[in-house]
Amino acid sequence: MSYNEAKQRAADLGREGERRVEQYLKQKGYIIVKRNYRERFGEIDIIAENDTYLVFVEVKTRSDDALVSGMEAVDRKKQMRIYNTGNHFLKKLHIDLIPRFDVAQVTVSYENDCPKWSLEYIKNAF
Repeated sequence: MSYNEAKQRAADLGREGERRVEQYLKQKGYIIVKRNYRERFGEIDIIAENDTYLVFVEVKTRSDDALVSGMEAVDRKKQMRIYNTGNHFLKKLHIDLIPRFDVAQVTVSYENDCPKWSLEYIKNAF
């Protein structure tokens, strides 16, 4: 597999992970407010709300043989970028909901070339 093919496959995997997290949130009663929100501080994969919370979700999608888990990839530096981006979003819109920062790890494994997906969702991750 070439570098460009590997890069495209990783991007496709990431989009599918985000799609699965959106489905999960909708099943839990959340409304998706924004996808891939970008500011100078960084990016937030999903912003969702319910009656109480405005949730900023970082999605990490990995294959089951990845060297670093999705949760490990959300280090302190990444957390601060998400936090600052989320605060910027809140200041722009003056929302009265309680902010929360969550992390979703989507893992895919392959059995006979058939993908099997799992989702681990951590509320108040940081």
